[in-house]
Amino acid sequence: MKNIKYTLAFLLFAGISATAQKKISQEEIWNGTFRTQGMTSLNAMKNSNAYTVLDYNRGNKSFVIDLYDFATLERTKNILDTKNFPELTEISEYSFNNDETKLLIATNSNPIYRHSFTSLFYSYDTKTNQLVKVSDREIQEPQFNYDGSKIAYVYDNNIFVNDLNLNQTIQITDDGVKNNIINGITDWVYEEEFAFVRAYEWNADGTKIAYIKFDETEVPEFSMDVYGDGLYPTQQVFKYPKAGEKNALVSLHIYDLKTKKTSKVDLGKYTDFYIPRIKWTNDANILSAQVLNRHQNNLDLLFIDGNSANFKIVLNEKDKAYVDITDNLTFLDDNSFIWTSEKDGFNHIYHYDKNGKLKNQITKGNWDVTNYYGFDNKNSKIFYQSVENGSTKRDVYSIDLNGKNKKRLSQNNGTNNATFSPNFDLFINNYSSSKTAPTYTLNNAKDGKEIKTIVSNKALEDKLKAYNLPEKEFFEIKNASGDNLNAWIIKPKDFDPNKKYPLLMYQYSGPGSQQVADEWKDSNEYWHALLTQEGYIVLAVDGRGTGYKGADFKKVTQNNLGKYEVEDQIFVAKEMAKKNYIDADRIGIWGWSFGGFMSSNALFQAPEVFKTAIAVAPVTSWRFYDTVYTERFLSTPQENPKGYDENSPISYAQNLKGNYLLIHGTADDNVHVQNAMVLTNVLVHNNKKFDWAIYPDKNHGIYGGKTREQLYTKMTDYIKENL
Repeated sequence: MKNIKYTLAFLLFAGISATAQKKISQEEIWNGTFRTQGMTSLNAMKNSNAYTVLDYNRGNKSFVIDLYDFATLERTKNILDTKNFPELTEISEYSFNNDETKLLIATNSNPIYRHSFTSLFYSYDTKTNQLVKVSDREIQEPQFNYDGSKIAYVYDNNIFVNDLNLNQTIQITDDGVKNNIINGITDWVYEEEFAFVRAYEWNADGTKIAYIKFDETEVPEFSMDVYGDGLYPTQQVFKYPKAGEKNALVSLHIYDLKTKKTSKVDLGKYTDFYIPRIKWTNDANILSAQVLNRHQNNLDLLFIDGNSANFKIVLNEKDKAYVDITDNLTFLDDNSFIWTSEKDGFNHIYHYDKNGKLKNQITKGNWDVTNYYGFDNKNSKIFYQSVENGSTKRDVYSIDLNGKNKKRLSQNNGTNNATFSPNFDLFINNYSSSKTAPTYTLNNAKDGKEIKTIVSNKALEDKLKAYNLPEKEFFEIKNASGDNLNAWIIKPKDFDPNKKYPLLMYQYSGPGSQQVADEWKDSNEYWHALLTQEGYIVLAVDGRGTGYKGADFKKVTQNNLGKYEVEDQIFVAKEMAKKNYIDADRIGIWGWSFGGFMSSNALFQAPEVFKTAIAVAPVTSWRFYDTVYTERFLSTPQENPKGYDENSPISYAQNLKGNYLLIHGTADDNVHVQNAMVLTNVLVHNNKKFDWAIYPDKNHGIYGGKTREQLYTKMTDYIKENL
């Protein structure tokens, strides 16, 4: 009788344990149930030891910009509340002038591409509380001059300057025409691949504006049907230079507001080149510009005289593969400058004098600097982020300008990112790990010690206890070439090593990317956790070509994009198939964009290994993708046809044996739906069975309303039915 009671108790306990894991729903993943708390639009001030935060007041249904003291974390001032200004229906972006007495506020924004948008902009004077519309038209990229008396902006591809004191607007350029000439705003490919939109800059005293002009006349056009809900679809037509095709011709100009004359910088010594960055130095008459050749393996940093428009080359970077563009160029008081480079095999910080002579390599070691935070002039100290503590982690460091006295300031292992106070005495640290939700703390910049917690997500962590989510297990796996690859795996909570489980591999694999990082969960990871509740194991591996392990590891894929990356995923799948707990007949792989390119290749090239693949918005031939990105890694199709075709999913589609789900949005201006259509034709021609989902008028992100929930529900059902 005693033994019977014990058995019943054990069975009851087992039953409770089995049901203790609350099921994750698709709706919860996408409706914000697991959203973390943060500090929205955290903006460190330059002139006062303070920061601003943009919040939404749900009670008043208004947007507020509040000022906080860095040292006390106390709110010291409400700078603006939209409840007092009915014309501001929202605040989508804001920025200050140099003395931080005026703001530019964007409202009613309309997106163009990934970063660009038009908006109604207002100038707000914090002293007088006056709100003034910059223009009656929706404009782009307004920026104050040095004293806040003038605002430059772009409208219809031309640059204008609004004089606030005189209440008048002058037009600097007049040749701007859509799909022809652009002044002061980047074209599609610069915006997407060089990641900037405003292509003009005020000088230090507000007397000159430097700008880039794009002549797109000979760039081929791409057209996308927009279906909408009307009787007839419309068409979006824009210039898109595909690999090997003509780029926009770029030129550099300087407009003098005193003389009202424009000087063109003579860059005649360069042919077929890019200007990925311009920036005025601390000398109001010296402009810096970076000029990059089309192969992107030679970069010149120019110093240009603002009066004569003559230039000299102060620094040259060469690389056997490509030179990365960054925003780390920082000019010190003497016009010497900070620069980051991979020239010793890892990304490090360098100090050059005003003539481009190397003064010192500041950081050294077999690890990459991953972020540059700034220079403390008072103490001659640099603050940065790096992976010195492991390539899956991020830590905050300080180091003297001479390369001495390096200190690790972050306290916890995982991912740390900092926002420093203007005087560099304090910093707000955003920390998370795979086990700890994002936490914002105030820290001392001298030793990194935590002073106070600002934002905690303990409430979310407590909420997640009911779901009893599986933990990520981080490990390394050696590939066939002997390289150690970073990986993580998540298993069902009731994992039994004596059972066989289906395996789903997830990756992106693009050059310099990283999926295996010790940081908090994103939406994909909640979805992966949902799959573990359905009995799947999920694995991610960063193969060769991914980032933060040095230049050689990242650039080994040069001119063979998709070869080694696919080999590594196939190799890992084969190794995992040897595990007693993996069902070798039920291995799948999925990815988005470059990850979709990879998952397609993996299934087509290794049908004996992979049973199922899902490819979302995949590139199916690099011949269809843009010049800047593709030629950086593959050169042109004319120079390297093998590199394009031998690694294309289209070239292997005839090998399809398993289950393949192809997903694309028709309004994808980045990876065009053409990629899916051409691959579909090849699959049909080869009489291959496959599944697909087309999302009308959705771009590369395929989102909006219930779209993501529907998409991931479809992918879940597909996996459950086919893996």
